[in-house]
Amino acid sequence: MYMDNDFLLLNETSRRLYHEHAAAMPIYDYHCHLPPKQIAEDIQFENITQAWLYGDHYKWRAMRTNGVAERYCTGDASDWEKFEKWAQTVPYAIRNPLYHWTHLELRRYFGIEQLLNPDTAKAIYEKCSEMTNSPEFSARNLMRKMNVRIVCTTDDPVDTLEHHQKIKADGFEINVLPTWRPDKGMAAENIPALNDWIDMLSATTDIDIRDFSDYMKALRKRHDFFHTVGCRISDHGLETVYAAAYTAADINSIFDKIRSRKDLSDEEQLKFKSAMMVEFALMDAEKGWVQQLHLGPMRNNNTRMFNKVGPDTGFDSIGDCLTAQPLSRFLDALDKTDRLPKTILYNLNPRDNEMLAAMIGNFQDGSVPGKLQFGAGWWFLDQMDGMIRQMNALSNLGLLSRFVGMLTDSRSFLSYPRHEYFRRILCHLLGEEVEKGFWPNDMTWLGQMVKNICFTNAKTYFPIDVAM
Repeated sequence: MYMDNDFLLLNETSRRLYHEHAAAMPIYDYHCHLPPKQIAEDIQFENITQAWLYGDHYKWRAMRTNGVAERYCTGDASDWEKFEKWAQTVPYAIRNPLYHWTHLELRRYFGIEQLLNPDTAKAIYEKCSEMTNSPEFSARNLMRKMNVRIVCTTDDPVDTLEHHQKIKADGFEINVLPTWRPDKGMAAENIPALNDWIDMLSATTDIDIRDFSDYMKALRKRHDFFHTVGCRISDHGLETVYAAAYTAADINSIFDKIRSRKDLSDEEQLKFKSAMMVEFALMDAEKGWVQQLHLGPMRNNNTRMFNKVGPDTGFDSIGDCLTAQPLSRFLDALDKTDRLPKTILYNLNPRDNEMLAAMIGNFQDGSVPGKLQFGAGWWFLDQMDGMIRQMNALSNLGLLSRFVGMLTDSRSFLSYPRHEYFRRILCHLLGEEVEKGFWPNDMTWLGQMVKNICFTNAKTYFPIDVAM
């Protein structure tokens, strides 16, 4: 039966692995985009649309594809009208992971086992909205409901982190920690925006940023501050890796041009981005942080819609930049002086699966298990086929047993069943091959391996103290 207790678990071994080992493991959500302000305020959503559809560009893309007008996605339609249009789209989403996620989320948070469609939409909307209005469905309680132990948000270096500080001061038992996301500090393709950001950094740090030395001093001051608030992870969203050769004189001169508000040549942009990647990585290495590189998106493809509704609204796609050589040069430049931090690499183009799985093996140095990680299927790849292909590549070229597992990468408090989805797929993959005789039916070790991938490996890997 669809989405019963054994959903995706097609044999006895996979069922045992999931129910006896994976299901009860806590969630270590080391990368997401949840708004810390909403957690600090423990907000109450007025209805399910606010909790479920606001900011969800996955659903917006599907709705547009189904012929739904923009006013029902990002526009001024009522919350009920937006939900109704989503319910009309869901039946057409069969074989898209949104169909699975939708019904997992309705079941796990609201206990609703009906399929969402135009006939059931009104009753489901009213029941879920009534529940979201109760204290049990506040932001913090939604996280508690899913057995979350840690959440690492995504934060700009100029952020005050006041919301993280309030969450901690409140004594909230789930760790909510910032992640350093300095992408705006190396965006040399847009000189006005970069200067505006540098001016904000200057005001935040009370440092007059005139030259590159001042710039690094200000960035390090913020990096130090993030560390005091509990940050131990950085994250970089990059179309590709930048690893051009440069000298200190080059970067000093380029930064002078930036502050003079002069446009840079393509070569100068590449050198500046390359230098900033190295500088950010060195800061992370000095403090023992983990750096994450999310590689491969081609953003804001639709100029008309970008001008109308802005970024991060569903008009990004998979890029095809060649990454292997610059990635190797970047990692090697840090490793030469033994200053390569723990690193997680994510790709958006599945073409790069085997390349990344092989690349991480070049820089494993025996200092810790899985120092370099091939990250979980991300964005367009966080579905069954993408997850299986990622795990197959990692298994063939590395050690799946040392994998730090899944993350939500989401802006929604209702996205935590994605961890369950991943765990069921993991157990299905292992169970199927064990029953074919590919691997020994050693449930003691296989069960421990599953627990490790679901939680324990991440708990060990990240330098954050999290209770079991």
